[in-house]
Amino acid sequence: MTTDLALVTIVVQLLADLVTSDNIDFYNLMPALEASPYPNSFKCFTCEQASDNYSCNRWAEDVWCPQNTQYCMTIHHFNHHGKTKFVTKRCAVHEECQLTGCKHHKNGHQIECVSCCEGMVCNIELPTNHTNAVFARSQTHSSVTPTFRTWDSVFLLIPVLTGLLPL
Repeated sequence: MTTDLALVTIVVQLLADLVTSDNIDFYNLMPALEASPYPNSFKCFTCEQASDNYSCNRWAEDVWCPQNTQYCMTIHHFNHHGKTKFVTKRCAVHEECQLTGCKHHKNGHQIECVSCCEGMVCNIELPTNHTNAVFARSQTHSSVTPTFRTWDSVFLLIPVLTGLLPL
């Protein structure tokens, strides 16, 4: 009896560890099943001067982009050693996305890279150089495709756990 309780405790702790915020896979996010406000609507990761990419993605507002926008924009400010100063992500119109690329600020100690992409929460990564600070008009990774996620594992293990409990 004590062994069963210990085993259940260990399994529950392992499951809790699986679903902590440190294990979020931003590539397999599924938007909430809610009615979209207009045809072809989409969402972007959105934050204003977040301390880093993970914080921005983790705490991004879950809002639909305005109808006049078509893209997700990421603005990454970092120093010449590559350390992030701040990250801004938002919905953008076509004209704003013409500013993609990297540039050094006048003080020479800060670099700004801007990228734009098309698709549901496509602005996961940070632009860090001219190779990835681009205007990507077609989505290469579908974030709305259903995948096997951590919660699926939890739900599959519930019958196993309940079988361990004494009746």
